[in-house]
Amino acid sequence: MTRAVSEQTWQGVRTALAQTIDRFAAMVAGADRRSMATADWTVPDTAAHVLIIAMLYTWVVDRDHQALPFPELAEPIENGTIERIHALNAIALRAFTERDPQVLAERLRGCVEQILHDTEQQDPAAPLLWIGGSMVPVAGVLAHLLNELQIHGRDIAYAVGTPWPVPAAEAAFYLDLFFVGMLGHSYGKLLDDCPAAPLERRIAVEFRSRYTDPAIVVLQHGRVSLGEPRDAVDVRLRYDPVTLNLMLFGRVSQVRAVLTGKVVVSGRRPWLLPVFQRTVYMPH
Repeated sequence: MTRAVSEQTWQGVRTALAQTIDRFAAMVAGADRRSMATADWTVPDTAAHVLIIAMLYTWVVDRDHQALPFPELAEPIENGTIERIHALNAIALRAFTERDPQVLAERLRGCVEQILHDTEQQDPAAPLLWIGGSMVPVAGVLAHLLNELQIHGRDIAYAVGTPWPVPAAEAAFYLDLFFVGMLGHSYGKLLDDCPAAPLERRIAVEFRSRYTDPAIVVLQHGRVSLGEPRDAVDVRLRYDPVTLNLMLFGRVSQVRAVLTGKVVVSGRRPWLLPVFQRTVYMPH
């Protein structure tokens, strides 16, 4: 069940990406290369990771004219799953050795400009081949790159001691355009390594925020799909998009998200949410 992408949403994610890359690149260019953005990655490592994704996306959005920038990633991309994302990242960071912050910043700007140029006339709802045979709409690819900048921008901002505001309306693009958009087409092999739900019964979770249309995600027999608007749901999840994204990627604990009221869980069977999450989750 594919979902249309309105012109307002399409222009919104494009504008957000253009503005966020400027902030991100300026922050990276001025950073001390010795600063640790995460427990394992320096600021340049983190920027290189985001740049690798941007370089790959110049290929994803224009495969007819662009070559895969890292040939060693051909097999991991074709057969990638959520559980194998870390291995893919490690291969890419070994293959790409540039760590000069100013060079990384400029190349990031260039890649995003190219992506925005190459997708300007594309149908935002048209599916593009992504990792593990999954199909993501054009707008979803931009939303995923925007989310990478938002999440890792926060990591770097903490390291260098600068604010990193993320508007909730822009954070909302990730779930709406990327995750829901992919489920509207195909997630391919992405969940092949995830444990199937132990229950045979159907579990339906409704995601609702003030910035997007509600989405019902259904897990049944280990398969995930989009539900219809009038389908019965077991769990209702009302969320602040910034907090939900940080929670999905391990930057904010579920306990904190719930206690602050940024993620509210309700419904007739809220205890089924952990079962759902064991199959439907993001790499940390």
